[in-house]
Amino acid sequence: MANNDSDVGAFLVGFVVGGLVGAATALLLAPQSGEETRTQIKTKTIELKDRAETEIGKTKERAEQTLEEARAKAEAVAADLRRRAEEVQTQGRVILEEGRKQLTTAVEQTRKAAEEATKVADEAAPEPAEG
Repeated sequence: MANNDSDVGAFLVGFVVGGLVGAATALLLAPQSGEETRTQIKTKTIELKDRAETEIGKTKERAEQTLEEARAKAEAVAADLRRRAEEVQTQGRVILEEGRKQLTTAVEQTRKAAEEATKVADEAAPEPAEG
């Protein structure tokens, strides 16, 4: 966008300078009195100034509109990113809870298996002889 602004600025400068040079050249080469020439220069200068102010106003308006559009797009992207982050966070919680349940189940099954193995081992062990 900065390059676009510099192009517009360069155009406006060229427009104003070219207009002034053209008007001055036309007035200086025209066969008329000095008073008439000064009046025409003044009139043309006012016209060019008004035209330049109009163009600057239009350019400023376009720049403000572009800025507002960019701001709106940025807000929309930020809202979308927040929504996606919340979805990922929710999915993470679900996965964590499922993992916790699986771990609890695995620990419980291991504890039961260890109890059964101990019970089987106790039953299979010969009783010590009394003496």
